[in-house]
Amino acid sequence: MHIAIAGNIGSGKTTLAGLLAKHYGWEAHYEDVDDNPYLNDFYDDMQRWSFNLQIFFLNSRFSQVIEIKNKDNTVIQDRTIYEDAYIFAPNLHSMGLMSTRDFENYFTLFNLMSSLIQPPDLLLYLRASVPTLVNQIQKRGREYENSIRIDYLKRLNERYEAWIESYKLGKLLIIEADAYDFPNNTEHLRQIIDKIDAELHGLF
Repeated sequence: MHIAIAGNIGSGKTTLAGLLAKHYGWEAHYEDVDDNPYLNDFYDDMQRWSFNLQIFFLNSRFSQVIEIKNKDNTVIQDRTIYEDAYIFAPNLHSMGLMSTRDFENYFTLFNLMSSLIQPPDLLLYLRASVPTLVNQIQKRGREYENSIRIDYLKRLNERYEAWIESYKLGKLLIIEADAYDFPNNTEHLRQIIDKIDAELHGLF
């Protein structure tokens, strides 16, 4: 089975993926942040590196989904291929940080890739307010994230909400991240696990 977690930068995807993998005995697939050769350059000069970064993510996540499909066990994935295509790339394009030519080229490639893969059996969406995102980003202290602007996070949140509202690819569970301190509160984590159990029993 393929479970995926979607959510804005700093919403808690990686932390929740790790906690759920430990609880259920699932295999976790994380976003390739440390080995990403474009991230630092992108945050220094978004216009120059936006297309390169998005192509790297697209390739990385397509490879992940193919790998997940070929496994017999249940995998939980930190961020989906759809978020790049429906949130991050269009946001860069609308902000004038990716040219129309590059965006159209990117989206043609995404459409081809998405036609060859299956969506997740269950999508968990971590909905978080901008103050929560900012707090989490500051806590983890990644140097390249220091320059992320609040209006950038706000734009992404708006796109996430629009995407989730129209999401019809499979089962969806929305988790209000502001209401759950799942990294530090075991009762909060238990409540999330109960919600996931209720969804999963409907998949078997």
